[in-house]
Amino acid sequence: MIFVENEFAPLKTVVLAQSEFGYPKEPRPEDLRFLNPAAVHENFENKGKDYAEAFPELQKQWEKERENLKETLEKYGVNVVRPRKLTHTEKESVGTAGYSNFFVRDPFFTVGNFVVEASLRFLHRRNEVFPVRDLFLQSVYPQDCFYVAVPQPEIADPEDQTLGKGPFLEGGDVLVLGKHVFVGNSGLASNDLGIQWLQKLVKPQGYVVEQVKLHPDILHLDCALGFVKEGLMIICEEAFPDGIPASLQEWKKIPVTIDEAMNLATNGLPVSPEVYITDPAFKRIGEQIEKEDIKVEYIDFSISRSFGGSFRCSTQPLLRH
Repeated sequence: MIFVENEFAPLKTVVLAQSEFGYPKEPRPEDLRFLNPAAVHENFENKGKDYAEAFPELQKQWEKERENLKETLEKYGVNVVRPRKLTHTEKESVGTAGYSNFFVRDPFFTVGNFVVEASLRFLHRRNEVFPVRDLFLQSVYPQDCFYVAVPQPEIADPEDQTLGKGPFLEGGDVLVLGKHVFVGNSGLASNDLGIQWLQKLVKPQGYVVEQVKLHPDILHLDCALGFVKEGLMIICEEAFPDGIPASLQEWKKIPVTIDEAMNLATNGLPVSPEVYITDPAFKRIGEQIEKEDIKVEYIDFSISRSFGGSFRCSTQPLLRH
């Protein structure tokens, strides 16, 4: 069965990311503004290198982070599936753009019984869906669900800093709350045209799609807002220039600063309304969650977070029900 009811319903089946990244040979500074200064420096110091080549010990630590997450999820009965790794040909095909296979939240997403291949804005992520497609053959094709893809984005002129009109639509921007779907737009990832496309897809099935404007240095909506359970959220109000969506105004808020948000404080992962996973760096937030009678599991995810993503970014549910 494929179905995602919301962001905190019991997690039954989830895709967990691999840990592969190749630095662009020609980094675009405007695409790195959501990263901390050390990570930006790394991009320029290691142009064209594979992360495993540049930092072999950190690569092992990164892979261990994902294994620790897998073990924790399986402890709670979650079926964890993983995409394959990139082939040599796939790595070479991107030219100077770099490559990635590291945050499976973004190249596809699930809304209800819709599985949607996304359209990623950053050039080094354009082919990130390929490793997931083999998994779809076993986990999606046999199921009674919709399986569609956002139209391929146009090829923009090299001097076009916006990378063209897209459409761009990324899973990290998509938060599901029953028939209400929130989609973030900071200018770094999903855009108007991508959000319009999603609305056209799901509106006939009774869904409402709401665009949420974001601070320009926030990559995705899940980097500024995280649902913990019905009526409880972690949120960086500073990241919402037009204010919090009206339908969430009455929810209980665990507030975080813009600096905490950029370090992925909102990007934990609910296993269910009773269990939540976060990084020990956010113990302050974890303690507030525990006051709501929710068990908090702590996993060090510092390497994953250095790339601009955390627990939610590293996973994509196929069944939350």
